[in-house]
Amino acid sequence: MVIGSCTIELYLPGANSLKGKRKVLRGLLARLHREFNVSAAEVALHDVWKSASIAVVIASTESAHAERTLESVVRWIENNRPDVQVVDHTVELIR
Repeated sequence: MVIGSCTIELYLPGANSLKGKRKVLRGLLARLHREFNVSAAEVALHDVWKSASIAVVIASTESAHAERTLESVVRWIENNRPDVQVVDHTVELIR
């Protein structure tokens, strides 16, 4: 079994309050779960309006599948969410 983890740093230029930030993140995290069958949550920068750090995690039988899925998540955010900018991301695999 392989557990893949991706931490993604985001910039939310349209968020003008914590309530606005939470609304954007809630929709994004739910969509990632539906599209990729992954777990996703906000893990840092909870009180910063225009920035967020989310973690996306997947359990798989193959390292390549886990890494490919996590990279697809990052590309999907970049291509399908113009209201969110990916600043940085890191992928870790635990075997």
